[in-house]
Amino acid sequence: MAVQTVESTTTPDAPAPAGSVDLGPAAALSCRECGHRVPLGPVFACEECFGPLEIAYDFSAHDTEELRARIEAGPANIWRYAPLLPVPADVADKPNINPGWTKLVKADNLARELGVTGGLYVKDDSGNPTHSFKDRVVAQAIEAARAFGFTTLSCSSTGNLAGAVGAAAARAGFRSCVFIPHDLEQGKVVMAAVYGGELVGIEGNYDDVNRFCSELIGDPAGEGWGFVNVNLRPYYAEGSKTLAYEICEQLGWRLPDQLVVPIASGSQLTKIDKGLKELIQLGLVEDKPYKIFGAQAEGCSPVSTAYKAGHDVVRPQKPDTIAKSLAIGNPADGPYVLDIARRTGGAVEDVSDEQVVDAIKLLARTEGIFAETAGGVTVGVTKKLIENGDLDPSLTTVVLNTGDGLKTLDAVAGTGLTATIRPNLDSFREAGLA
Repeated sequence: MAVQTVESTTTPDAPAPAGSVDLGPAAALSCRECGHRVPLGPVFACEECFGPLEIAYDFSAHDTEELRARIEAGPANIWRYAPLLPVPADVADKPNINPGWTKLVKADNLARELGVTGGLYVKDDSGNPTHSFKDRVVAQAIEAARAFGFTTLSCSSTGNLAGAVGAAAARAGFRSCVFIPHDLEQGKVVMAAVYGGELVGIEGNYDDVNRFCSELIGDPAGEGWGFVNVNLRPYYAEGSKTLAYEICEQLGWRLPDQLVVPIASGSQLTKIDKGLKELIQLGLVEDKPYKIFGAQAEGCSPVSTAYKAGHDVVRPQKPDTIAKSLAIGNPADGPYVLDIARRTGGAVEDVSDEQVVDAIKLLARTEGIFAETAGGVTVGVTKKLIENGDLDPSLTTVVLNTGDGLKTLDAVAGTGLTATIRPNLDSFREAGLA
């Protein structure tokens, strides 16, 4: 391997030796724009062109069949894919919340409603420890935080990430201090606060919170802090690849024909694409075309707006939507999402808040899955893409639900009792329920 490794004894109180980290097959950080490489470290922007850095790997030692067997024999969480992730070899033995291996639900009832004949699946990531896909990315970030000797775990968050960081930090023995917009859904505030870390509301939207965190990271007050979506972002983002790995393995080591993915920063969609390409490169799946579709809420749709206008630049918007987990008006990976949608033959679409609520209820009614608003966005966009003729209903399609509806109860607050009756049969019949 190209990366130097050491025996890992790192804890929050015992920083890793300078210049040496144990992050498995991770070989270097590579700029997505110019290709410039730097050693592994807590940096996220290229010193040459200021482009985003991402993990470059050395997979040369892998034999396809041996790797497949090792994965299939692995634990029922994301660490089954440890040979493909920036984590130490003994990651499964460390205190972590161990997310992943969530259900891929064959959604036949929903398929009938939408007219899908080629097979429709919902990747339901609400089954993670804090009930969102953010557990995947934080699990990766905390291993990097250990390796780099950080003592505090932090983030800017629209809600789900705050809870995931709080839980992971508590489990691993880190201090946590996370920053959120002051007006988040109360369910997400409580879930982030219950883990005992510090939770700070910022007067403003997510983009204001993110700017503040970028300032803090360069200030002496932020020394020793690992910001999972800033200085640890290259490692954090790799957690989203495991969604692609799981979907393909759960389909019998097959690529889906079409995927519908929600867009907040856009990182999840870009890393799912990266994961699919890695599986092809490693020979774990057949190399065939696939399409990736991005999904946004109408009230925060900068990427969808750019896609429809044929632009390569994503212009920021001020968010105004019930889908607060996707309410990032200046998405860092927006231009890369456009590239992927166009390269794969997909699209980027948006739906209104009313359509989001209708889609939440549709998924719950047909498949018994109560999605948060982001899941309503992906289901609603899937329906719209089919109606517009952009998504082929004869092909195998996977739709992502990234969080639990119990976190966004306000969105469906009008849903309630069918009737109130007296405790006797006459009242039951009078209500028309017999």
